[in-house]
Amino acid sequence: MLFPKNKEISKEIIVLAVPVIIGNISRVLMSLVDMAMVGRLGVEALAATGMGALLVWSIITFSLGLRTATQTVASRRLGQKKLNQCGTAMHNGMVMALIYGIPVSALGYLYASTIVPFFLTGEAGALCQEYTRITSLSVLFTSIGFIFQGFFTGVEKTEYHMKVTVTSNTINVYLNAGLIYGSENLQRTFSNVYGYDLSWVSQLWGWTQFPEMGVSGAATATVIASFWMVLHYCFYLFKGSIRKAFKVFQFSLDIKMIKKQLRLAVPMGVQEVIITGGWAVFYKIVGMIGVIELAATEIVFQIMHASIMPAIGVGQACATLVSKYMGEKKIVKAEKSIMESVRWSEIIMGSIGLIFIFFPSVIIPVFTKDANIINISIIGLRIIGFLQFFDAIGLTLWFALTGAGNTLFPAVVESTLLWVLALPISYVLGVKMGIGFWAPWSALSMHIILFTVIITWKIKKGDWKEIEV
Repeated sequence: MLFPKNKEISKEIIVLAVPVIIGNISRVLMSLVDMAMVGRLGVEALAATGMGALLVWSIITFSLGLRTATQTVASRRLGQKKLNQCGTAMHNGMVMALIYGIPVSALGYLYASTIVPFFLTGEAGALCQEYTRITSLSVLFTSIGFIFQGFFTGVEKTEYHMKVTVTSNTINVYLNAGLIYGSENLQRTFSNVYGYDLSWVSQLWGWTQFPEMGVSGAATATVIASFWMVLHYCFYLFKGSIRKAFKVFQFSLDIKMIKKQLRLAVPMGVQEVIITGGWAVFYKIVGMIGVIELAATEIVFQIMHASIMPAIGVGQACATLVSKYMGEKKIVKAEKSIMESVRWSEIIMGSIGLIFIFFPSVIIPVFTKDANIINISIIGLRIIGFLQFFDAIGLTLWFALTGAGNTLFPAVVESTLLWVLALPISYVLGVKMGIGFWAPWSALSMHIILFTVIITWKIKKGDWKEIEV
């Protein structure tokens, strides 16, 4: 596990993965900063934005299937040396993103007040409705951004994804601070940040006046940043190495390719919606146990999302290499890419897991000063630390299968484990039998471990090697 079996492929993985990892980590770090900003508004605001973000993400996630389909087809055509068809894969994806993103954004904006009360009520529910209504507008821009990400990753230009993501996340945080607190409150807010006087930072917003919008400000910043992301990706299409090689401005649709992309996208997209909807129900169950438990779960989940970003970066690199080598008919190299990717994911996430296990009391107080939330969050973070060793394998192999063109099997397995196993156990033991916080987190552990075992068996079975895309 410590040393590469194939140095050439190991280097390829790192070259592709590092920009994605940096971009993904920046996104989650900015989300953590957002959470810390919103957390200063109170427990209700924290719970509201956590639930609202999850609800909006649950409808965005269908576009992850479109992203994966674009990446898989683009990288396969890259291996086949059919470069212009890489551009066609992007054009197909854009059309599908528009068809999905426009109506879904509109529906989310119009019906947030109808959907949110099922998951959250009271003061937190009212805040969540407003947050969800505004951030629903970002679905369209994020869907388009995913297509760009799939294309650039598929053609091994991951550095563009990194630059776009870091920039848009920085814009998001900048606008968040101004719009959440307002120009008049910024200096007072930054005068005591965990015991440090950072009031000088407020000068960054001195060029204009920002209204104090609270939770709505956080939502507005998200929408603006997602719009910028699309514009920034468009800028890189003008690069000579992209414009000429992949004919990105010679718009073309390929119906046969669209059908292939849909066969890849729909199972994964539906799975992502089902899975994320399942996690919304998971939040609902935890909220039924208690609002403190819900706030603690939000904190731990955000930290967990940050911790899995390296494995997602490695996994996306793995998916690109597996698909490319299959396009070149080099199946042995595809297998070696999977092994090297798992090795890197295990090293990175395992190291992070050890930090979570041994130092949770250092990490959690960064996000809240509430002693009750801290005590519960420490338990959750230690559980996540243990699960890192399994999740590293499961995530990477999931990407390997999707890169090979099998999006149906992992979709069925993960959806079944969540809805048939994890959620019923969480509700029955946590709510009905009164076990509390331990029940949903034990169910989560079972879900991750079983998924890793099943997906490992599928990879070892080897039938993915025969898939044509």
